[in-house]
Amino acid sequence: MQNTAAVILAGGRGSRLDPLTRDRAKPAVPFGGTYRIIDFALSNCLNSGIRKMLVLTQYKAMSLDRHINHGWQSYTSRELGEFIDVVPPQQRIDEHWYQGTADAVYQNIYTLEKETPDYVVVLAGDHIYKMNYRTMVEYHHAVEADLTIGALRVKRQAARQFGVIQVDDSQRILEFEEKPASPKSIPGNTEYALASMGVYVFSARFLFEQLCRDATDLRSSHDFGRDIIPSIIRSRRVFAFPFQDENRKQDAYWRDVGTLDAYYEANMDLIAVDPLLNIYDDRWPIRTYQPILPAPKFVFGSRGEADRCGAAMDSIVCHGSVVSGSTVIRSILGPRVRVNSFSRVEDSILFEGVDIGRGACVRNAIVDKGVQIPAGVEIGLDPDRDRSFGFAVSDAGTVVISRTDNVEQMINTPRVA
Repeated sequence: MQNTAAVILAGGRGSRLDPLTRDRAKPAVPFGGTYRIIDFALSNCLNSGIRKMLVLTQYKAMSLDRHINHGWQSYTSRELGEFIDVVPPQQRIDEHWYQGTADAVYQNIYTLEKETPDYVVVLAGDHIYKMNYRTMVEYHHAVEADLTIGALRVKRQAARQFGVIQVDDSQRILEFEEKPASPKSIPGNTEYALASMGVYVFSARFLFEQLCRDATDLRSSHDFGRDIIPSIIRSRRVFAFPFQDENRKQDAYWRDVGTLDAYYEANMDLIAVDPLLNIYDDRWPIRTYQPILPAPKFVFGSRGEADRCGAAMDSIVCHGSVVSGSTVIRSILGPRVRVNSFSRVEDSILFEGVDIGRGACVRNAIVDKGVQIPAGVEIGLDPDRDRSFGFAVSDAGTVVISRTDNVEQMINTPRVA
């Protein structure tokens, strides 16, 4: 793995996650209380032995840049040739921003070539999963592939959002179609299709040749899934690598948290008694930036005040948070959250620094960083009412309160029962 470099594509707008991506890139969106989405790709790289990483950013990258600089630089040593570099668009090749996933790598080809890797692992920075890339690189080497694509089974209806693969008995890819309207099923199983995970292992020299060729093609959208992969299927050795999950559960866990509802559901997975995603596994740790904060605290209730008991049930409560004479149920509280007396939080995700006012009620909601919910306000009990205040409401009815929302307007506006 010393001869393997990783390129993590972290520049997408994440428009379907708005308003959570209004001020930050999608890979920088908090997840599971203490993590950011990109922590999973970075942790997979470190756990796999990859210690040369380029994180390619583009839109609203300040939060992501700060997170990686604060929390990740200590894991690599420049003296040993290791690095995690956040690379913004530099317009080295032309005077335009990244035009596609392949163009993003092409515009940084000089930086990659300087490292002289044998293999390049190309990853998306916005998926939640645990995977050992070492085994995929070893497989790529063993079958003498030019390109190996990580693949997993998905429902045919969901496969419309992915690149869909057809393989022969040796796992060599025969067909590849990006986001087809009618995905082809796995032979013998009409319910599922084989989809690309957006995890690629390239032989480095081959990658550089294809990027240069694609850059000169005026008809190309300069994207791996739309252009480069379909153009090489029949002439080069392209293989699928079945997803081997490091989650150590019965079912493989991989989530694209690209919509508000998918993001909400993936977070709620974590609070189950036996969560689908195991973040408590010391053998495959998920690392992140951990600020210096005191332990969480729960106060009131021990002095006989039955109506003022600080309690959290089936929830994740991060460091620096205080649950003061209030009730938290099936929720995730990020760092430095304050839930004040007689308030109630249910089925919700509270980002860092959220303050829930005295007697407030928050249900089925995502509350962004630093938002203050006024005393007595009710959020998430009536989605139509929440929409009338201008708050974002997902298709499934989850209310999202952003930092720019005027929550004060709800004061003295009681909910009609």
